[in-house]
Amino acid sequence: MAWSKTDWRAKPRVQMPDYLDAEALATVEAKLSRYPVLVFAGETRTLKSELAAAGRGDAFLLQGGDCAESFAEFSSDTIRDTFKVMLQMAMVLTYGAKVPVVKVGRMAGQFAKPRSAPTEVKDGVELPSYRGDIINELDFTPESRIPNAAKMLEAYTQSAATLNLLRAFSKGGFADIHKVHQWTLGFARGERAEQYRDMANRIQDSLDFMAAAGLTSETNAELATVDFYTSHEALLLEYEEALCRQDSLTGDWLAGSGHMIWIGDRTRQPDGAHVEFCQGVINPIGLKCGPTTTAEDLKVLIDKLNPKNEMGRLTLIARFGAGQVGDHLPRLIKAVREMDANVVWTCDAMHGNTIKSSTGYKTRPFESVLREVQEFFAIHRAEGTVPGGVHFEMTGKDVTECTGGVRAVTDEDLSDRYHTACDPRLNASQSLELAFLVAEELSGLRKERARAAS
Repeated sequence: MAWSKTDWRAKPRVQMPDYLDAEALATVEAKLSRYPVLVFAGETRTLKSELAAAGRGDAFLLQGGDCAESFAEFSSDTIRDTFKVMLQMAMVLTYGAKVPVVKVGRMAGQFAKPRSAPTEVKDGVELPSYRGDIINELDFTPESRIPNAAKMLEAYTQSAATLNLLRAFSKGGFADIHKVHQWTLGFARGERAEQYRDMANRIQDSLDFMAAAGLTSETNAELATVDFYTSHEALLLEYEEALCRQDSLTGDWLAGSGHMIWIGDRTRQPDGAHVEFCQGVINPIGLKCGPTTTAEDLKVLIDKLNPKNEMGRLTLIARFGAGQVGDHLPRLIKAVREMDANVVWTCDAMHGNTIKSSTGYKTRPFESVLREVQEFFAIHRAEGTVPGGVHFEMTGKDVTECTGGVRAVTDEDLSDRYHTACDPRLNASQSLELAFLVAEELSGLRKERARAAS
């Protein structure tokens, strides 16, 4: 049956706002529908092919960025710093895996957030929950929490500006491999830095050899540029529909809001609005899989979201929590095997490890994040399947939102620089430390497979 970008409106909707001013909403949707798309069909096809390589083990997906982008904190420095850390992480992962790293930012569209409860209470006052800057405001006042359709226009403008800068950084020399490594060297300090210094030195040896062989950024443009893609949760479907356009070359429908969009663990109902919208666009689709994901639902969702069984079309983003991966990931791997389905397996080690600290702040212990990643790799090693990537909420800022790491952020430190509008993020140091540790997993896996092949 023919798919229409409006079909989702006839399906059950969850985690979406009810706009009080229908006329204002219609005006915004009409205006957005005339705006240029933010990404292009050819870019999404290239990303799909790169994700297909990750699904086969010939590449590795690094997906990371803000939990929720902010209008108030929007600046070129913020974009640059997060992009910079992503490049550093990719450098380390490339060395460990010996395969290309597919770089996908949670940027230029990650404005809407699902919430565990529709309301929140402070000092005896109950108000609607904050759902991201594209919907309402963080200030705890009745006026701020009213959904405002005009915020979609501001989100579009900020996304366009972010993409413009990311494209300049990607192709304008900022991403030169030699500069990125110099940034990485600056991290190699601290109590447990010896293993990081050792890997950094080995990376430098490789770069020196390449230079001696005449492979420099001056002689090879690929060493001075990178491909960088954007992604976000496709939660606010009025926004997604308004930016959905038909590709003039193929007639396929494109979600023009970002290169990759994903369906959250709270919005993955097989007969729901979000699945209905995402099944009809050509973009690579992510699907969050939590502890409540059943094998039966997963099979239905795979059929709906990837009916042609294309490798690179569907990425399953596992998010269980440290200590629970062994209870859930094997049964989902079994379901995928029974279908002979082509998927990319990635690990979101953030969302299942959120706790409340002794000081009252919502946080994520670095050790729990690391443990879930290690369990993810261990299960895939045991099952003989491919761990295709990792997915983190992180920032280039020196925040104190997650405890632990090489700089040993404590519960008492959280109040120093706790800036997130929603969920706690890894800071730059923690992000890079995690990249080194993931690189060790990838390096070990590569050596095991080489021994098995011989």
